Amino acid sequence: MKPRIFIDGEAGTTGLQIHSQINGRDDIALIELARSDRKDPQKRSQALNECDIAILCLPDDAAREAVSFVENPRVRILDASSAHRSTTGWVYGLPELTPGQVQLIAEAKRVTNPGCYPTGAITLLRPLTEAGLVPRDYPVNVHAISGYSGSGRSLIEAYEDPQHPQATDAPFRGYGLSLKHKHVPEMQKQALLTYPPLFTPSYGKYRQGIVLYVPLHLRLLKPGVSVKQIHECLSVYYSDSEYINVVPVEQAATITQLDPEYLNGTNNLDIYVFANEDSGQILLAAVFDNLGKGASRAAIQNLNIMLAKTCS
Repeated sequence: MKPRIFIDGEAGTTGLQIHSQINGRDDIALIELARSDRKDPQKRSQALNECDIAILCLPDDAAREAVSFVENPRVRILDASSAHRSTTGWVYGLPELTPGQVQLIAEAKRVTNPGCYPTGAITLLRPLTEAGLVPRDYPVNVHAISGYSGSGRSLIEAYEDPQHPQATDAPFRGYGLSLKHKHVPEMQKQALLTYPPLFTPSYGKYRQGIVLYVPLHLRLLKPGVSVKQIHECLSVYYSDSEYINVVPVEQAATITQLDPEYLNGTNNLDIYVFANEDSGQILLAAVFDNLGKGASRAAIQNLNIMLAKTCS
C-alpha cells in the first residue's frame, strides 16, 4: 500500500506549492478534502488520523489544534508552521544541520519544518559556532530581505492587486521593529547562540527570493581566525550537501551585487563569504527561495526522508 499523505492547509501559500509538487507522484496517495470540508474539524480529524504522514500548512494556533486531533499513534506529522520549532520532542527539519540530522528526521514521529529566515541564518552560523570559530556569545546581527510572498497570502494579494496601494507604493519595507520576531528563538537555539541575535527583516516589491546577511568582525572572533578558515569551515561542513553550495572565495570576490531571485523554484541555497581583510570585516550571505528551501521544497525534502523510512 502506498503511504497516504494529507496536507492540512492545502489552500495556503505553502500548502498549494507542496500539493502542486507532489500531486501525481506514483509513490504516494494523497488524501484530499472537498473545499467545503477543509475547515470542518470532524473531517480534518478523520483525515489526520487516516494518513501515514500529515503535512501541516496552517497558522500556528491551527497547527497546534491539528496536532491535538491526532489520536492514531502511527501518524507522523511534518509541521510547516512555526508552532513547534522550539518544542521539546520535535525534530528540527533541516537535514543539513548536523551529520546525524537526516537519520533523526527519518525516524521521527514529529518533524518541524524550518522557517525561511532561520534556514539562512542557521546554515551560515551553525558550522562556525560548532567549530568554535565564532564564539557562541558573539553579538550576532542578521539582516534579510525577502520577496513579499514570505508574509503570506494577504500580502501577496495586496501586492498583486493593481488597485491596492501596496501594488504601487514603496519598493521596500522593514518590519519586526519591536525586535521580537517569532523566528529569533529558533535562530538562537539551532545556531547555538548564547544570546538572541539582533534580527532585522524586510520585504521588497518582488514576489520571492531571499538575501540574508550576517556580518562578522575578525577582532571579535577567536584569536587567529582568518577569512580562509571561515570559508573552509563552511565548505567542508556542506561538502556532501545536495542543496547547499558554498561559493568559492575567488568567485565571491568578483561579485558586486546579489540577486535574491536567481535560485527561485529550487531547493538550493548558496553561501557567500565576502571580506575586507584590511578592515577585518566579513560578510556572510545566503541566497535562496523563501518558498523553496525556505518552505515548500524543504518540506518535500523532509517528506522524502520520512517516506524512505516509512517504505523501508
